[in-house]
Amino acid sequence: MVFLRGVSALSRLRSRVNQQSTLSNSIRWLQTQSSSDLDLHSQLKELIPEQQERLKKLKAENGKVLLGNITVDMVLGGMRGMTGLLWETSLLDPDEGIRFRGLSIPECQKVLPAAKPDGEPLPEGLLWLLLTGKVPSKAQVNALSRELHGRAVVPDYVFKAIDALPVSAHPMTQFATGVMALQVQSEFQKAYDKGIPKSKYWEPTYEDALSLIARVPLVASYVYRRIYKDGKIIAMDDSLDYGGNFSHMLGFNSPQMQELMRLYVTIHSDHEGGNVSAHTGHLVGSALSDPYLSFAAALNGLAGPLHGLANQEVLLWIKSVVDECGENISKEQLKDYVWKTLNSGKVVPGFGHGVLRKTDPRYTCQREFALKHLPDDPLFQLVSNLYEVVPPILTELGKVKNPWPNVDAHSGVLLNHFGLTEARYYTVLFGVSRSIGICSQLIWDRALGLPLERPKSVTMEWLENYCKKAKAA
Repeated sequence: MVFLRGVSALSRLRSRVNQQSTLSNSIRWLQTQSSSDLDLHSQLKELIPEQQERLKKLKAENGKVLLGNITVDMVLGGMRGMTGLLWETSLLDPDEGIRFRGLSIPECQKVLPAAKPDGEPLPEGLLWLLLTGKVPSKAQVNALSRELHGRAVVPDYVFKAIDALPVSAHPMTQFATGVMALQVQSEFQKAYDKGIPKSKYWEPTYEDALSLIARVPLVASYVYRRIYKDGKIIAMDDSLDYGGNFSHMLGFNSPQMQELMRLYVTIHSDHEGGNVSAHTGHLVGSALSDPYLSFAAALNGLAGPLHGLANQEVLLWIKSVVDECGENISKEQLKDYVWKTLNSGKVVPGFGHGVLRKTDPRYTCQREFALKHLPDDPLFQLVSNLYEVVPPILTELGKVKNPWPNVDAHSGVLLNHFGLTEARYYTVLFGVSRSIGICSQLIWDRALGLPLERPKSVTMEWLENYCKKAKAA
């Protein structure tokens, strides 16, 4: 089956309207738009030379400045706390959480265009923000949404590649296979083979990135319908935005579920560059692998239980609580179940984070969504009780630096409430969302001419000898 909607993937809207945007002063190098250009490519083309000069100056004037000391603990502990990547689109603070181009999640909810008054941000608006550092107007978001519609063309061989797998294959395996099959149409690979100059690498990367972002909801929804709905596919609706359309193609058309999908895609889109999926996408892209190859690699990292698969594990654990103790479990019973989980050598999924040291703001905004739309949902009430019960227990245990809930602690309950109950599929939703952040940074990687990533590795013997010499000195 081929999804064909809109115009050619290479067409863009070039019209202009005069419109002012109110912008937040907290965004670094944010510029007020006096003449609102609806074409995202044109906006980037104007911004890139300025940022290239900025990088050149930063390197020339500060290239030898030390950013900190590397300890043996960092080398042996997954490089945690080690500053070693440039990632322009977002920055994660241990205490206040993620900021997208300087904007917190509540600020994004306030200033980014929505589908309806007081609604959740449109993912297209966040994509514009990540790429340009500017808060877009509604007209710009609408234009970008139409461009993504035009690029949402998935060839039949992609679906055939997925169909070659057993239906029982994990949804992430099927999704990553579909993304790899999309690579056949890579504009970057074609341009590189023809000898495109390095200064123009960003342009075919842009084409691939925007097309990939546009196409992954179709591939992801195909996987869902193939596994769980007897292969009955739902076509795109040109009247809907990115998040609303994704919800529609999955088979969920309630306004609340569409709003949830807009929020979900927005808050899961980016989380700076050190997490497994983002780092993998950047690492593979640094070899000049095109966005399809880079993002497929990122998806395979996202599929791990310690990364994106965690949101699946949370809902399954919460349902195990209900199965054993019932929905009306008391807080004392809940404490006993948490201790039972920990004493069995397992973790309580959805709590703790590699960087954050307070409650994840992505958890908080989902909690606010639940209070607004499903305050009486039994699983939501259980999640609320876990928020009170689990952190003191983890603190008492004394083995975790962050006992607070993360984004995964809440998302499954929201999806479950609106009918998307297949927890095994949840990481695919995460993957669709993460395409926006990873692809945005890949464009800037090529625009800034960032080099091949190649850190130094050492053996235990090398470390032992180095430490002996250091202690003797």
